[in-house]
Amino acid sequence: MSLPTAPRQLLLFDIDGVIRDVAGSYRRALQATVEHYSGWRPLPSEIDALKGEGQWNNDWDASIELLKRHGSPLPERQSLIDVFSGFYFGGDPEASPETWSGYIGDEPLLVDASLFQSIHTLGWSWGFVSGAEPPSARFVLEQRLGLEAPPLIAMGDAPDKPDPTGLLQLSHDLLTGSGATTVAYLGDTVADIQTVIRAKAEWPGRTWISLAVAPPHLHHQPAERSAYEQRLKDAGADHILTSTMAVTDWLRSTAQH
Repeated sequence: MSLPTAPRQLLLFDIDGVIRDVAGSYRRALQATVEHYSGWRPLPSEIDALKGEGQWNNDWDASIELLKRHGSPLPERQSLIDVFSGFYFGGDPEASPETWSGYIGDEPLLVDASLFQSIHTLGWSWGFVSGAEPPSARFVLEQRLGLEAPPLIAMGDAPDKPDPTGLLQLSHDLLTGSGATTVAYLGDTVADIQTVIRAKAEWPGRTWISLAVAPPHLHHQPAERSAYEQRLKDAGADHILTSTMAVTDWLRSTAQH
């Protein structure tokens, strides 16, 4: 799937909670890791509250912070990472996905590959800026969605969000030529919104748009979803979408103005 030769409009996506539902995988691994060290299993609402603070995008750091707040002894970081990866991958992250037996096998997709062709047809280029580990990100994008060499910034390629380095880097790589350019970023956390706000401060000559969607585990909880979406608005989201697939409706509406 080719990208426009000289794109002026770029739509970037987070992956977890936006491209795939990680309630039964990454979030479950977070819960299991905290429980492994403390005997206490945090509720989904407690994880949402922590993520709502805007600085715990990395699930390893979130696990450590929850343990700290619970008053539990803190493990050595690499030990915690190994435990977390055991739950999530259930095997060597760098090995073939066929060998994985962990929670990563329980991740419903929130989009299909046709979305990216639609975005291309509407005149936008696309890519991904995610805090997911590279093997996990490549697995969902390349093997499950069948995207060929998708533009990607993943964990380790840039500092963790809300640091805007990854967003700025991929935008620089994908937007060519001179003239007005627009970057929209679709995420599901306060940290994603803060990333766009910081990118705008560092590169004010470009138009930056923060799109947000509530994570899928809230979609059947109207009160909780409404409260979460309000937190996203309060954090500075420009537009709240009903789902990731609905982004094409937003793109069409922008073309009419």
